Amino acid sequence: MKIVGLTGGIGSGKTTVANMFTALGIPVYIADVEAKALMNRSKVIKRKLIALFGDYAYKDEVLNKPFIANKIFTNADLLSKMNAIVHPKVASHFMRWIKKQDADYCIKEAAILFENGSYKQCDFNILVTAPESIRIKRVIQRDNSTEQKVNSIIKNQWSDNKKIELADYVIENIEISDTKKQVLKTHKKILKRLN
Repeated sequence: MKIVGLTGGIGSGKTTVANMFTALGIPVYIADVEAKALMNRSKVIKRKLIALFGDYAYKDEVLNKPFIANKIFTNADLLSKMNAIVHPKVASHFMRWIKKQDADYCIKEAAILFENGSYKQCDFNILVTAPESIRIKRVIQRDNSTEQKVNSIIKNQWSDNKKIELADYVIENIEISDTKKQVLKTHKKILKRLN
């Protein structure tokens, strides 16, 4: 089973693109969704996160996302310590998931695929891009966030220019109909490279 990494900055439309691949019959693993599920399910992760962030890390046995988000977006050290707890568990969960898939390839969608080096475990990598102004507008609408908050997240992520150097394919997600065409084209190119 070939693995295709899918990434992009916040608000670029990774999930939109991932859903388009799903519609083409390609299994998609969304690392952030699985990470959140594991943070709530795994006793080991819970224990380690409480040790790292204190008792407020969980509220009524559920991950206290606003509390943790507040801590990590102003503290890169805490963010990397949290990633060191969560990412290995997500990686092993992904390896178990992949064994159950039956397709020419699968997609691993991850926000920091390039930043954390996990792109090296993928056969190909797709980068989803969009102009920063559009990304900021999307996130403000989606998360009911502020421009300041979105900008602080963008600052913590690599620039598109840096990511483009490592990407095999780039999909610019501005107009949905055009994005669909790019996804189909990329899908066909991947299949061609696999055969």
